[in-house]
Amino acid sequence: MKSSIEQKLEEAKSQDIDLAPLIDVVFILLIFFIVTTAFVRETGVQVDKPTAVSTQNLQKSVYLLAITASGDVFYGGTNIGVEGVRSTFLQLNRNNPRPLVIQADKSVPTELLVKVLDQAKLAGIENINIATTNE
Repeated sequence: MKSSIEQKLEEAKSQDIDLAPLIDVVFILLIFFIVTTAFVRETGVQVDKPTAVSTQNLQKSVYLLAITASGDVFYGGTNIGVEGVRSTFLQLNRNNPRPLVIQADKSVPTELLVKVLDQAKLAGIENINIATTNE
């Protein structure tokens, strides 16, 4: 016969909680949230955007193009120049059409902005917006 202490120890051992399924569920939830999170891509350069009263929030899945104060045109952290806008967005827009948001520095000449707009339109981008900040 077993003593009462031995019986209680055996009962305590048989009542252990198996944590493996709980850990599996936590990892599945973690993977789910990582996969469904929308990441916003930045242009890779700092741009001092102009202010506007009619500023609106746009959707998250857009192409971001930056024009710096020195006149450089960046996409995805790479300086593509005005000449590279058309070829870059012609290929991107063919596979996955999205709106384009141009983040132009407020000191960028209008002529340069118009050249970039023209090249983007020639690439087939229909919806082009200019990024501003709230006043």
